[in-house]
Amino acid sequence: MFATLRFQMGLLTLMQALLLTNNVTLIAVNGLAGLQLADNKLLATFPVTGYVLGGAVWAMPAAAVMRRYGRRAGYTAGSLAAIAGAVLAWHAMTIGSLWLLCAATFVCGLYNAFGASLRFAAADVADTWRPDFRARAISLVLTGGIAGGVIGPEVSKWSREWLPTQFAGTYLTLVGFAVASLLLAQLLRLQAPRQSAGAGLARPLAEILRQPACWVAILCAALSYGVMNLLMVATPLAMEVCRLPYSSAALVIEWHVIGMFGPGFVTGSLIGRFGVLPVIVAGCVLMLGCVAIALSGVELMHFVSALILLGVGWNFMYTGASTLLTSTYRPAEKNKVQGFMDACVFTVMITSSASSGALLFVNGWSILNLLSLPFVLAAIGLVAWLARRDARTPGAGSIAV
Repeated sequence: MFATLRFQMGLLTLMQALLLTNNVTLIAVNGLAGLQLADNKLLATFPVTGYVLGGAVWAMPAAAVMRRYGRRAGYTAGSLAAIAGAVLAWHAMTIGSLWLLCAATFVCGLYNAFGASLRFAAADVADTWRPDFRARAISLVLTGGIAGGVIGPEVSKWSREWLPTQFAGTYLTLVGFAVASLLLAQLLRLQAPRQSAGAGLARPLAEILRQPACWVAILCAALSYGVMNLLMVATPLAMEVCRLPYSSAALVIEWHVIGMFGPGFVTGSLIGRFGVLPVIVAGCVLMLGCVAIALSGVELMHFVSALILLGVGWNFMYTGASTLLTSTYRPAEKNKVQGFMDACVFTVMITSSASSGALLFVNGWSILNLLSLPFVLAAIGLVAWLARRDARTPGAGSIAV
């Protein structure tokens, strides 16, 4: 039993590593590739927006596909989309078309729409063999992103001049990672979790969303990704404005992604010890620290330190919110609720990625950071409200998941 648990968890972690290698590479180059192709520099982050828009559009259909055909079929479809999108992005750079590059990243977004559920697949594995392992399973699979944080920036550094057109080679290298993900998906054997009596009765989505813990979890996940994406997407552009070399920007993104996924080794244990809501609040506090450092200067170490805190803060908020969500639905409802959360996350990311470059160039790095503060404070307020409500409602059970 435990051998099967470890093997399936290992597969999911490797697939998460490949997904994040793809994501981080795109993060490192999409804004700069857009800056290279766009006549209007305010459109520089549109390729990033195309990628996020693809994830938002496909989130609910991806959940429906996995509900009907299983997660393995979904991850197979996502990997095939990643291959097609990477080839199309290479062609877009070769011919110098910004809008074709946006279309290519939109196609790549389908891969992210399916891959976003890897953390929930880990929860399924835990529910099948060891239900008390759920929070740790989610956080441990997210640690696969550490590999993406290291490999992605390194790939972007050596591959951006690989072909005559800058960044064309970077997009082409993503085909290899997608092929590896495609092969790993064929080894997955995810069983349906054991169901209790009445667990097969699926409630309407609107009824599920009326649970305070459900919509607080979704909002905290969306806000964590929105703030993180707003600042992360703008960082390479801000460093370009500050005349820091591309290698420095790649280093910052690398440490940022390590900050995002490195805590996964302990986040699940922290949730088990302190409860899910305190961990989410700790993530918010770390994001406030990120803003404070970003406002204090624009040297390399300011960017590195701020983005590390941003990454760790995101990990605590996102892992906590994902864990909280798993307590609000029945097994028969999981795909549509998980898909709705991811659709909300991607929708918020569309706004943050589309506006990030424009806000940076119009208002500057400091104002961009200040604009993130109300959203972090809103997340703290939501969690505080839910904690007070649970304290007044016997048996609410959302703080310790």
